[in-house]
Amino acid sequence: MQLSTSIIIPNSATKIGSGAFEGSGLTSIMIPGGVTSIGSSAFQDCENLTSVTIANGLRDIGPEPSIFFGCASLTNVTIPNTVTNIVGSAFQNCTSLAKIVIPDSVSSIGTWAFDQCTNLTSAYFQGNAPPDNGNAFSSDPATIVYYLPGTIGWGATFGGAPTELWNPQATTFTTAGNQFGFSITGPANATIVVEACTNLANPIWVPISTSTLSGSGVGSFGDPQGANYPRRFYRFSAP
Repeated sequence: MQLSTSIIIPNSATKIGSGAFEGSGLTSIMIPGGVTSIGSSAFQDCENLTSVTIANGLRDIGPEPSIFFGCASLTNVTIPNTVTNIVGSAFQNCTSLAKIVIPDSVSSIGTWAFDQCTNLTSAYFQGNAPPDNGNAFSSDPATIVYYLPGTIGWGATFGGAPTELWNPQATTFTTAGNQFGFSITGPANATIVVEACTNLANPIWVPISTSTLSGSGVGSFGDPQGANYPRRFYRFSAP
């Protein structure tokens, strides 16, 4: 069965039932903050679904498993910092998912939550390590779990994937030919986005460069437009 590729869930909705959109032709979905419960397999095997945005308010991506199981085209997932629990098999077999950001509100990740996400290279955790069931990222051969300085509970692996401290830093500042630049150190082979703005009081950060650090965690950045501004500020972000 194929349903519409676009659907609006009203803000008044409080529950999405089991299998509600299973196997449909949805390409994107926005889950409003009023939804407090998502049933098993609600979006399972929506093979055209590419984007999922969850509004502030939802606490559990669940409570039942396999919510987005087999969404093979899913590339973009936005999880708000109200979510505390990601249930088992929630994103299992989402084979196009390349990165995921886990907010610091998440304190529980279920069994096989991201299992067999074979293209998942980066899982960025913004808070302390949740309890480790040992298999949240099983069968994800390329996944690295990144965690921030100052967070606790992290070991050499999490969920079956290796962990790395996310700590890119600018060093060795240079000015050559009116081009400002600097060296970058950080996690080996990590992809770093350099963003810039001209006003810290009202910042509008714009990505201006994306590069991958070497196997020894070293890279470089040069801003060919830097001389066009009286002042410019920079920061690092994940892709």
